[in-house]
Amino acid sequence: MNWFANSLLAWFDLHGRKDLPWQTDINPYRVWISEIMLQQTQVPTVIQYYQRFMERFPDVATLADADIDEVLHLWTGLGYYARARNLHKAAGRIVAEHNGQLPEEQQQLESLPGIGPSTAGAIRAISMQQRGVILDGNVKRVLARFHAIDGHYSSASVLKVLWQRADANTPNQRLADYTQAIMDLGATLCVRSRPDCQACPLKERCQALKEQRVGELPSKKNAAPKPVRQARFFVLRLPEGSVLLEQRPLQGIWGGLWNPPERGAETSVEAFLNHQGVHSSDVKQVQYKESFRHTFSHFHLDIEPIYIELKKVPTMVVQESTQRWVQLARLTESQEAIGLSAAALKLLRG
Repeated sequence: MNWFANSLLAWFDLHGRKDLPWQTDINPYRVWISEIMLQQTQVPTVIQYYQRFMERFPDVATLADADIDEVLHLWTGLGYYARARNLHKAAGRIVAEHNGQLPEEQQQLESLPGIGPSTAGAIRAISMQQRGVILDGNVKRVLARFHAIDGHYSSASVLKVLWQRADANTPNQRLADYTQAIMDLGATLCVRSRPDCQACPLKERCQALKEQRVGELPSKKNAAPKPVRQARFFVLRLPEGSVLLEQRPLQGIWGGLWNPPERGAETSVEAFLNHQGVHSSDVKQVQYKESFRHTFSHFHLDIEPIYIELKKVPTMVVQESTQRWVQLARLTESQEAIGLSAAALKLLRG
């Protein structure tokens, strides 16, 4: 075994995390769900979502058989909802094409929706006793510093070098422990800002530490400023406590989730109500509240909330199958099995 793996495993034996929910009763399904949830999301946030998700969907067949609304409901607040949609699609494929078992081959795993090379490698290494190589965000940071690799991950040439280093460092023994160890190192010591280099098991041979470049590696991407968009969200409420929700198309931002109706920033209250078939005499009160910003990976969305209280149930408001009235109390207490965006939750709790 190489020095890198030996040093990492010796540290892991003493300091590694071994009591996380997905580290018990290990099987490919449980590891797969955890790896998807941990993409772009910190461990403390994931734990409660993982436990709820596994309680409701303990195996791939249960997940495949579920309604997508319920899957998205259990994902509400976790973000990056394409992950949940891909899990549901992949579960269907696993049941239909692989007899309900995650395939062991790397290429077959990568062919499933939402599973890339690193996720496939983690599933194989942790739960299948196969040699799998991982390169998630934490591992990229560890390798970029240890080997002093310049350039941002978005560059194909940099990514190629990182994969080569990841493969060379991955041992042929104790694959599950090694995989967990290198992720742990990046999550607990070799963190983005203020890394604890003195406690790091790799400090003796870390090139970035030797060259005093830990702070500048990994290289930062020269990102252009994110564009800003504006939208109005109309929170239409009935006297008995229901609100009008609208389902987003499955593709795109907030795909498949339910929000209060979103319209362009130029849409007036009158135009919105006219389109919904609500007469002005049915309106009890209109409140304009302070805008807030929701940030996506590629743009900022400035949301202007408008709360409209109705006197009675209008006859024409629900005009499409993508709209429905839902009890507000059930939504805010997570009793209604539909997926809501974090912005929707904020608006409804308004």
